[in-house]
Amino acid sequence: MRTRPSGRWQTFSESLIGQWPRTVANQRAGRALSADLRSKLETGSVARRDTRSGGQSQGGASMSRDPTAGRLAPPSPLSLLLLLLLLSRVGALRSDELFPYGEARGDQLLPEGDDESSVAVKLAVPLHFYDSQFTSLYVGTNGIISTQDFPRETQYVDDDFPTDFPAIAPFLADIDTSHGRGRILYREDTSPAVLSLAARYVRTGFPLTGSSFTPTHAFLATWVHVGAYGVVRRGVAPSGELNTFQAVLASDESDTYALFLYPADGLQFFGTCPKESYNVQLKLPARVGFCRGEADDLKRETPYFSLTNTEQSVKNLYQLSNLGIPGAWAFHIGSRLPLDNVRPATAGVDHSSKPLEHSFSHAAALESYFEGNFDYYNEKEEDIEYPPGEALEDYSRVDVSLSSKPDPGPVEVFTYNGANRETCEDSHGQCSRHAFCTDYTTGFCCHCQSRFYGNGKHCLPEGAPHRVNGKVSGRLRVGHTPVHFTDVDLHAYIVGNDGRAYTAISHIPQPAAQALLPVMPMGGLFGWLFALERPGSENGFSITGATFVHDMEVTFYPGEERVRITQTAEGLDPENYLSIKTNIEGQLPFIPADFTAHIAPYKELYHHRDSVVTSSSSRSFSLTSGSVNQTLSYHIDQNITYEVCRHAPGHLAIPASQQLTVDRAFVLYSRDEGVLRFAVTNQIGPVEVDSAPAPVNPCYDGSHTCDTTARCHPGTGVEYTCECTPGFQGDGRSCVDVNECATGFHRCGPNSVCVNLVGSYRCECHIGYEFADDQHTCILIAPPSNPCQDGSHTCAPEGQARCIHHGGSSFSCTCLPGFVGTGHQCSDVDECGENRCHEAAICYNTPGSFSCHCQPGYHGDGFHCTNASVPEGSISGLKPCEQQQHHAQAEHAYPELRIHIPQCDDQGNFMPLQCHGNTGFCWCVDQNGNEVPGTQTPPGSTPPHCGLPSEPTQRPRTVCERWRESLLEHYGGVPRDDQYVPQCDDLGHFIPLQCHGKSDFCWCVDKDGRELQGTRSQPGTMPACIPTTVPPLVQPTPRPDVTPPSVGTFLLYAQGQQIGHLPLNGSRLQKDAAKTLLSLHGSIVVGIDYDCQEKMVYWTDVAGRTISRASLEAGAEPETIITSGLISPEGLAIDHFRRTMYWTDSGLDKIERARLDGSERKVLFHTDLVNPRAITVDPIRGNLYWTDWNREAPKIETSSLDGENRRILINKDIGLPNGLTFDPFSKLLCWADAGTKKLECTLPDGTGRRIIQSHLNYPFSIVSYADHFYHTDWRRDGVVSVNKDSGQFTDEYLPEQRSHLYGITVVYPYCPSGRK
Repeated sequence: MRTRPSGRWQTFSESLIGQWPRTVANQRAGRALSADLRSKLETGSVARRDTRSGGQSQGGASMSRDPTAGRLAPPSPLSLLLLLLLLSRVGALRSDELFPYGEARGDQLLPEGDDESSVAVKLAVPLHFYDSQFTSLYVGTNGIISTQDFPRETQYVDDDFPTDFPAIAPFLADIDTSHGRGRILYREDTSPAVLSLAARYVRTGFPLTGSSFTPTHAFLATWVHVGAYGVVRRGVAPSGELNTFQAVLASDESDTYALFLYPADGLQFFGTCPKESYNVQLKLPARVGFCRGEADDLKRETPYFSLTNTEQSVKNLYQLSNLGIPGAWAFHIGSRLPLDNVRPATAGVDHSSKPLEHSFSHAAALESYFEGNFDYYNEKEEDIEYPPGEALEDYSRVDVSLSSKPDPGPVEVFTYNGANRETCEDSHGQCSRHAFCTDYTTGFCCHCQSRFYGNGKHCLPEGAPHRVNGKVSGRLRVGHTPVHFTDVDLHAYIVGNDGRAYTAISHIPQPAAQALLPVMPMGGLFGWLFALERPGSENGFSITGATFVHDMEVTFYPGEERVRITQTAEGLDPENYLSIKTNIEGQLPFIPADFTAHIAPYKELYHHRDSVVTSSSSRSFSLTSGSVNQTLSYHIDQNITYEVCRHAPGHLAIPASQQLTVDRAFVLYSRDEGVLRFAVTNQIGPVEVDSAPAPVNPCYDGSHTCDTTARCHPGTGVEYTCECTPGFQGDGRSCVDVNECATGFHRCGPNSVCVNLVGSYRCECHIGYEFADDQHTCILIAPPSNPCQDGSHTCAPEGQARCIHHGGSSFSCTCLPGFVGTGHQCSDVDECGENRCHEAAICYNTPGSFSCHCQPGYHGDGFHCTNASVPEGSISGLKPCEQQQHHAQAEHAYPELRIHIPQCDDQGNFMPLQCHGNTGFCWCVDQNGNEVPGTQTPPGSTPPHCGLPSEPTQRPRTVCERWRESLLEHYGGVPRDDQYVPQCDDLGHFIPLQCHGKSDFCWCVDKDGRELQGTRSQPGTMPACIPTTVPPLVQPTPRPDVTPPSVGTFLLYAQGQQIGHLPLNGSRLQKDAAKTLLSLHGSIVVGIDYDCQEKMVYWTDVAGRTISRASLEAGAEPETIITSGLISPEGLAIDHFRRTMYWTDSGLDKIERARLDGSERKVLFHTDLVNPRAITVDPIRGNLYWTDWNREAPKIETSSLDGENRRILINKDIGLPNGLTFDPFSKLLCWADAGTKKLECTLPDGTGRRIIQSHLNYPFSIVSYADHFYHTDWRRDGVVSVNKDSGQFTDEYLPEQRSHLYGITVVYPYCPSGRK
């Protein structure tokens, strides 16, 4: 036993607590207190006994030794903090030691109820909370005080900090005082006794910064014997667990302190069940702490201070203290001076130099300092010995992240054995957004919220339908025939509230599909995952979540063929669909094509151990064909491995064995569709013993009448009730979606928008913002760094190479003209070795260029030199080139004039290629020596290829082209936005629609360019122009369900069962004029394109497996043109020149073409395709482009329109290239990638790739028009516009009816043209 000099300890303790001034007020307060409490405050509750020996001592916990002196040294401040926490078990706070309360003291009584709020309590002086002042307070039933009235409890009572409103929470939980279960009292108090007692608490906890604190006002709120909310059940008495606790807010003119008091017998329950938890035994621990509420600066995180997040940390509220008195806690919560966050008392260790900032949690410090409960009633607790000089080294240090000030220093908090312990504060992002995180002694675990199920990292709504998507590959021997297949599609649909699971596998070769008919466990896996749960049982998903490996070995008898099947679950995709890969290897018995398989209902036992589930069973099946009936059997061994969270005490609470009952089993192979189907109906429950069959509740066998989006609650016998699952409302037998966005039942924060989903919602950041690490707060997207500007590129020096930025950190390097190399290294080109100078000239090479100088006795620019002896008068009769050359040579004697000397051929005509002798520029000239515009090249580069000036053009220039050139010359080559320039097509004809520059003033013209009267438009509309034809003034009456579009340019987008119409004003979205163009009930429209010649819209329908079209003329009827041979037609492209359409089919993995009436259909490609989606055509150059979002090897390919010369264009740095468009004006191929989140463009040959925008959400389809791209987005469920030049988001349109948008196309009032 260690001894401690009493004198040294006593002196240190007295200096810690301080000497109390003996004023009259303090003496009165002292008389009002019990002797025990006064003793506790005046001695700091330092124990006088040593629990190791069981006798009395005058020390506390072990002190650090002075190794040099060989005697005990004074404890460090951090040692003292731990010491006080460890020894605070002695002399805990009693109920009669709370501040006085009661209606006789002037307290107001909060009305009974479950979610009551007081009226505003007007304060005599303002109260400081964080860095603001407040003049009113509100008290709520649920253990909380605020400076504003409370929202509904469903918006905060079950959520973690931070709250959306200011909160002072001594015990935030779902409390209910109905039917006389407790009282809640509150008042403002200025009595000397109360103020003096509050001052002593504060001065004890803050001996440095609070030593002179003298409060002038106090606000008290007391919860007396209050109970937790609980569902009232007939014949069941309410819980007898009742809590008592108190909050005191003491203020002077500049500071406010909070006292939270929990008497020894005051906390009997430590958390409450969410109201929606029903029969799930799940309790959320009470939250204790403070929150500033929404910050004024939206870029700054809301500061908050959390004291609890586990049940044990709540228990420690009355067992520990930061004042030295178990159950008493003090905090500095407001000041007129800057206060970044709440500062807890440290019983003598002042943290004023290291302020705690937001996101700080003391829960770790409140977790047991010893493993197990720290119960101060236990007088026989074992001693804990520390080696000399190592009293605190076993307690690891936790650096708390501070972020309300830039780059602050770490704050050290002591917690038990936390060196390698992950906590919720750092790792909560690993949990599902429908889960809460709980810290345990050895780490954290995720738990699904009420009305959701799973393993916490993956949670799905109870009772709702679920989907599974995946791929299946196989290397099999069927009989004696080898069969191989790769990445065929698997889709499953599960009706969650009755245990039905449907599985479909497409495109398995017929022999393998027929042989796999009896292998029901391939689809049975999903039956086990989502089986109906009997009481006390858990289905597979509740145990494994969405990541696991299912290994299965099936042995057939009598032939003993053996097959191994591995199914790997890879998590939930953004739509909450389970992703799974299946691999099949081995041998299967051959089953003839005309046989069907039948499997009787069966039962399987599943045995559970830590992180593994096993099952072994045998089963018979029958094969029938006509009158032939064979019975065979097989044995199945199954092994399911998954990750389990071992930190939670009850992680092994799953029953050791469970029984899966398959009431119905069905299997079928459809040769016409090429689809293998499994269907099972399942329930999971305890292992049954042989006994008389008992009536089965309809909830367990699926015979109930609840809606597919409702949960079935079993009652007594065969009685049951139905309740809509989360996100739906109704009577349970009929449920409709709840629009959380419209009703306000969502938690989307600032700079975000709420998007309603069926049964749920999601939050999306505004354009230009992205989610922070917490996946809840939207922060401004920082502009990407530009290596070409910040100098971090690796290009050659500036005078040798040019750095080209491609967005983000991507760049490329190109050598400047006159240099050659990779761009990262460039070397000078010696032009003199290429004999570019005249034979009578001398060449001088310079870095990046060269110069030519005529030798003495010659005149010229070095590229052409003539003998200087030619007499002046001999120029008469020379041709123009020779005359100009002679005059220039005469002027060349004055080098400063830098005159160009024309180069003439042997006949005296201008050479087609001219180069300046001094500057090195080259250009082409016509027969008169005039420069051909656009042909000049810089020095050091390859000279232009110039034809003979007298060469005739391919065709004479048309009126439109001549007029265009004349006006361009008049405008100086570059017209203003408001100046008119005739628009000509590839053949030089006038385009029917003519406009003033980039304005909206447009009109129609005839073939000679003359304006057609009555067609000039106003801004916002464009006339529908047909050559030589004026549009009719009166349109026919439309059908009621078809709305004809207005004239002008507009977008058409596919949205499930309708095609939407979104007009453009220039390139701006006219969102107020958007409307539905076509309603197509029962369809799922995906691909869409437009034929500008016949003014018809074409679309693919994956639900009807068809391709259809409709005229945009009013009253036109939709017409289906492709009705067979389709599985999942997605992308669609129209070639209006050749009157042909092209489409992709991701079900058949094909690309096909046909005439626009559906005739002359031809398969272009059916190999090396996995998930073909987008397709586009360049009709001018005759090229076809398409994307394949094969997750293993995504790519963009191209070919001719006849299917020749197929090649991969892009296959690097792409992920999910959903959208593809070809811009006929810029001649760029551009795509939107949902994997890389980028919008990129390239030249048709795959070169010149560059990034336009790198922060897309989830694009699906894209189209180009004018200076903008427009794409549909599955995260926004809208149309988003992006500027081509800047890459900036400029606008978005979100339809009122929110659902996924698919294809998008642009409709011109004329056919667009391009140039080769």
